[in-house]
Formats: sequence, structure tokens, C-alpha cells
Amino acid sequence: MTNAVIAALIALWVLVIGLCLVVFALLRQVGMLHERLGPVGALVMPGGPAVGDAAPAFDLAAVDGRAVRIGGASPAPLTLLFFLSPTCPVCKSLLPVIRSIERERRGALQVVLASDGDLPAQLAMVKREKLEAFPLVLSTPLGLSYQVSKLPHAVLIDAAGIIVAKGLINNREHLESLFEAHRMGVGSLQELAARDLAEAAE
Repeated sequence: MTNAVIAALIALWVLVIGLCLVVFALLRQVGMLHERLGPVGALVMPGGPAVGDAAPAFDLAAVDGRAVRIGGASPAPLTLLFFLSPTCPVCKSLLPVIRSIERERRGALQVVLASDGDLPAQLAMVKREKLEAFPLVLSTPLGLSYQVSKLPHAVLIDAAGIIVAKGLINNREHLESLFEAHRMGVGSLQELAARDLAEAAE
């Protein structure tokens, strides 16, 4: 009986060690796959002004009466133009992220919310989501000028009124990728990844 127990324990330990080796190999493969995939950023949609173009200039009034200028020279180093809708659940999930990023970059980032449609619904959204700190402009021509076809969509504009990053965003990583792309001097993280692949192929 004792020999049988010892044999069973040895077999069990061999199995455990084997499983540990398999898990280690899988972790290594996942790490290699992660490196190959590279960073995932905001999806740049076709159409509208491109990164590097001057942002279309608009002088608008926010729903609370504030004057808002989009495009052209700005006292803020960066302006985040965020297109949203009261009926967009992803937009709602990103609002705390926008508040957090604005706090982290206080003084260096101006956030402008953009939408269109029913004013009472927009005002209810502002109150419900506590967005009073950010100007909300309602302008169909603004959305058309950027050819915004899907929401949420964000455009990052520098102090000179030049678009430095833009794209369709679904999470914090996508939103932060706009700032990372600007910091690295590229239009998008996809552009950076494509350039790195091209250089590696040479």
C-alpha cells in the first residue's frame, strides 16, 4: 500500500510539473503575441480633415451661452473636441475618463463637447452626467465638417489650430492614444506600427 501511495504521489508531482511547464510556455506565447500586435489606438475613419490639416474654424455658442471657438489659434495648448450623443452608451461610459484626463492636464487641455439634435435631451444629459464644466455646442455643420459618421469620435487640435490626432474611440486606451500619438509626432498609433513594420521589412 505504501509503495502505491508513493507511486501515486510521484505521478501527481510529475503531472503538476508538466502543467506548470505548459502554463509557462503559454504565457511566453501570449507575451510574444502581445509584442507583435503592438499598441491599439483610436480608429482613424476616412473622410474629413486629415491629421496635419487646419481644423475647420467655427465660432459657436454653447448651450449655456458661453462663446466657443474651434479651430484657429487658441490659448489652450490642446483642445479635445469630443462628439457624443445623449443616446450613446459608449459616450456615457467615456465621460468619467474625459473628466479624469482633463483634471490630469488641467490648464493644458480644453475640452469641448459637440452634439446636435434635441436641446432638452442635451440639457438633461449635461445635468445627469454633471458636464457643466465643459462647453457643449450643438452644431450639425460642425459634425459634417469633420465627417463624423460614428460615435464617440474625438479630435485633438493644437494651439495653432492644427489637427494632431483624431479617431473613433471606444475606451480609455483609444482616448489616451490620441495624446500618445501627438507626443510621438505621428497621426495615429496604427501609423506608427505600420512604419515600424516597414522599417523592419527593409
